[in-house]
Amino acid sequence: MESRSFLFFSESRKWFVVASQTAIRQQFKTGVRAMMDEHPELLVLDRCDGGRGSNFSFRCDGNKTYDYPYILEESTFCLVFRGARLGQTALFDAMMSGCIPVIVADFYVLPFSEVLDWKRAAVVIYEADVSDTMHILKGFSDERISEMRQQVDFFYERYFAGMKEITTTTLDILNDRVFSHVAKSYEMWNDPPSTTSVKSPLFLPIVAPKSQGFTAVVLTYDRLDSLFQVIHNVVKAPSLAKVLVVWNNQNKPPPQASMWPKINKPLKVVQTLENKLSNRFYPYDEIETEAILAIDDDIVMLTADELEFGFEVWREFPDRIVGFPSRVHLWDNVTHQWKYQSEWTNEVSMVLTGVAFYHKFWSYMYTTRMPKEIRNWVDKHMNCEDIAMNFLVTNMTGKAPIKVAPRKKFKCPECTNTEMLSTDLSHMIERSKCVNKFAEVYGCMPLKPVEFRADPVLYKDNFPEKLKRYNNIGSL
Repeated sequence: MESRSFLFFSESRKWFVVASQTAIRQQFKTGVRAMMDEHPELLVLDRCDGGRGSNFSFRCDGNKTYDYPYILEESTFCLVFRGARLGQTALFDAMMSGCIPVIVADFYVLPFSEVLDWKRAAVVIYEADVSDTMHILKGFSDERISEMRQQVDFFYERYFAGMKEITTTTLDILNDRVFSHVAKSYEMWNDPPSTTSVKSPLFLPIVAPKSQGFTAVVLTYDRLDSLFQVIHNVVKAPSLAKVLVVWNNQNKPPPQASMWPKINKPLKVVQTLENKLSNRFYPYDEIETEAILAIDDDIVMLTADELEFGFEVWREFPDRIVGFPSRVHLWDNVTHQWKYQSEWTNEVSMVLTGVAFYHKFWSYMYTTRMPKEIRNWVDKHMNCEDIAMNFLVTNMTGKAPIKVAPRKKFKCPECTNTEMLSTDLSHMIERSKCVNKFAEVYGCMPLKPVEFRADPVLYKDNFPEKLKRYNNIGSL
């Protein structure tokens, strides 16, 4: 099931209520059928007679046959009764179909109710009040129904879509019980990704501590010459704590330890199981600092002063992406679509993670909370993981990224145009597709264009170098 926009949840469905459960108590069956004459928007189904009676893929209303569970996709509410056995899949089928469950089962404990607020996604009616079901449901406003349908979709996708999600949720609950001091909050369990409001998830000091330094995470495949040069450059930054090389090549092992540069900081290498760009954002255990410097293996032109200054800016804005290459999104009035733009303008809405600082919290959020449809898109197209990260951070914080220092060229001077994808027209078209796809998934355009750049004080003034803290700042 793909992520849905708010407009999807506002769409009306053919039936207001569907009761499709079999093997329920006769009193429920009688009570619901008694409401059909007065409420034609109520559809009551049962097992089919004849040859299809044993086929649970069908439900019947007299001579009319309906495919199950697809008929539930045509209803706003779906009744879930206490059946002959509690193992019936009625609740699961309703959620999978985006139908709001109406629970008519006294003392029934809903799954994961320890952490999930089912009042936001389901309606609970006492068995004695089943005859008032239609009256109760018609009291819900269209806005409330849209919110509940969105919550149902969120619960299903996050916690019930498959054995992986169910198992992970169970383990997360057990983890919260054991380590209650770091348990997830109510909001983390129950709030779907917001498209209309913003609440920053980070509760950090105004200025992040400098003592930890930062971990440089270098994504590479097998460009050893430029990779080693990047490592030599990064290690010159005083605040570097560790270098983590993410070896994204499964067909070739990383070089032996004796071949790596000899540096005065820890250097770790992890080899990934699949060649995915998203691997650069995995929350590796080797990352012990709050600050991460994501850097490509061909970004060889940055100086130690630029990296150190970028880290200092990030310390003041630890909930944002702070980096060097910047891009902007623009609305095209001809195509009526968003366009990815890399022209050297003063407007910025994205900072590319080819070289950027960010809090390690965002690696966790990218890996566990990024909409699945976006992660699949990135992995399929082998592109746009940096745009996806900008969407994620800006959507959750409401804050634009920060472009640092004036430099606009970062890759090696001798690289040819075939190696520099950002200069290729087809690449720009693909990036524009990513922007439009991600905006569709989020249901809005979260990116925020700003005209802002952070530069060191006095970096262009004609003062003696000893009076300047950052002297070697690129000007391209």
